[in-house]
Amino acid sequence: MGRELARQLVAEGCNVAMCDVSMHEMAETKRLCEVEKLPQGLRITTHLADVADESQLLRFRDEVAEQQATDKIHLLFNNAGIGGGGSLFTNSREQWERTFNICWGGVYLGTRTFLPMLQRADAAHIVNTSSVNGFWASVGLGVAHTAYSAAKFAVKGFTEALLNDLRLNAPHIKCSVVMPGHIGTSIVSNSRKVQSGTESDQLNPNEIAQARQRLQGMGIDTASMSDADIQQIALDRARSFRDEAPMTAAAAVKIILDGVKAERWRILVGDDAHKLDERVRKSPEQAYDPEFYKSFAEEVGWRLG
Repeated sequence: MGRELARQLVAEGCNVAMCDVSMHEMAETKRLCEVEKLPQGLRITTHLADVADESQLLRFRDEVAEQQATDKIHLLFNNAGIGGGGSLFTNSREQWERTFNICWGGVYLGTRTFLPMLQRADAAHIVNTSSVNGFWASVGLGVAHTAYSAAKFAVKGFTEALLNDLRLNAPHIKCSVVMPGHIGTSIVSNSRKVQSGTESDQLNPNEIAQARQRLQGMGIDTASMSDADIQQIALDRARSFRDEAPMTAAAAVKIILDGVKAERWRILVGDDAHKLDERVRKSPEQAYDPEFYKSFAEEVGWRLG
């Protein structure tokens, strides 16, 4: 979604500074942004940083100020996120905290780091990406999802609290929390690569074992499956999440930017997000019952598990 966001901002004539942890992803995104002739004076800069590391974000901020030749910014999108580390029991503490520290820490540190530049602008907007997992802490039956959900709840709560903090102390700065449903991105495959520190699509032995455990938690017997079978299932899952989603990243970005322009503080993205929000609000005590998930998944076309 970050790539489409950058492209749309460029199309609307905004200077863009993009941060990622992958040189390849950054180069490709910049190339796509520059396909069309840029308006005179518009700058696109790319930066590598781990958003969970404050020292790297401070370096990112200083690079933006120097390369964009400015001491202010008008839009801050805290959009970095990975999955993984779903269980306190079957995943390592390192995996769990990696997910939490990127999904939540990146939002907190990003806001802290760039707040002075936002304050110097005549008008500004902070856009924090949460998720439907920011109000519903599950991705289905038999799948632990604690790190990501905890982080996204934190993002939602932080942004809601920030509304009043900004009104009191910096009323020219607005903020929004974005809560997408299933959007067609490469987060499944990219999360695994970040967690394992590799660019390879091949699962290592530990990842094979975790994938088996996940499938067994979903009620699938993996005893007769080879490691190659597990590998193929993982590849198919990542592909289907990206290619068979009910909404494209480009469509999601339009909804987000339209919401920001309208100064809406709460931006739900996708019919599934709206329907899930309505269901959880209507029956919060039943939100984690098996029947709740099964009926919802059937209604919106989510795959069970």
